[in-house]
Amino acid sequence: MYAILSILVENKPGILFKITHLFRSRNFNIENISVGVTMDHDYSRITIATNCNEKQIQQLVKQINKMIDTIEVKRLNQNKSVYKETILFKILKSKKSDLVELNKLCDTYNGKIYEGNNSIIIELTEEPNKISSFEKEIKIHKILETARTGIVALENNEY
Repeated sequence: MYAILSILVENKPGILFKITHLFRSRNFNIENISVGVTMDHDYSRITIATNCNEKQIQQLVKQINKMIDTIEVKRLNQNKSVYKETILFKILKSKKSDLVELNKLCDTYNGKIYEGNNSIIIELTEEPNKISSFEKEIKIHKILETARTGIVALENNEY
């Protein structure tokens, strides 16, 4: 079961290690992770996507909550949250029609194109499943490199 955990922690050295070590010691995999300082620089938000069963997720939430530097941990409801990640694709530019085709595709997915002499870089910020769909559609092109962030997410109780 896929889960997104939002963890508010004190902005101190070593807290990220403690949390990732908890996952490793329980043999749970982290699908992706992102960390950033909040508006109050004393705190950071760690967002972790994982694929565990329900019992394991509940165990993780309880154990992270017990950590001294943890302010709050919650499992986000994907239907009541905004969650995105960013990916960059570097694609070989082989012919002029590639740019036209990729522009149309980027318009569909709200992506941005940065054109170079020999390659095109596409930036896409979307939900992970939409990024995967986009990736399937551009597989016909020569993808030279990719760089992908972890998920960032906030719960929105108004949804």
